[in-house]
Amino acid sequence: MTTSTRPGSQRRHLPSSPFQPRVEPDIEHFELDDRVSHQTFGLGRVVGTDSGAVTVNFGTRTLRIPSPFHRLEKL
Repeated sequence: MTTSTRPGSQRRHLPSSPFQPRVEPDIEHFELDDRVSHQTFGLGRVVGTDSGAVTVNFGTRTLRIPSPFHRLEKL
């Protein structure tokens, strides 16, 4: 008899296991008018947010950046 896990469910991690547990990434939350820095586009200001992305005005262009925000830092 085999058991299967449901999609989206987390497996239990035993302390004696030689394998490391999966670490959930810490996704930063942005709010309107937050000052941000992007590795490619430079300094900007958050002008819009939704559940999966932020819209940032970088002065010369406005971009929608999807989550997770790998290259975007809050200042």
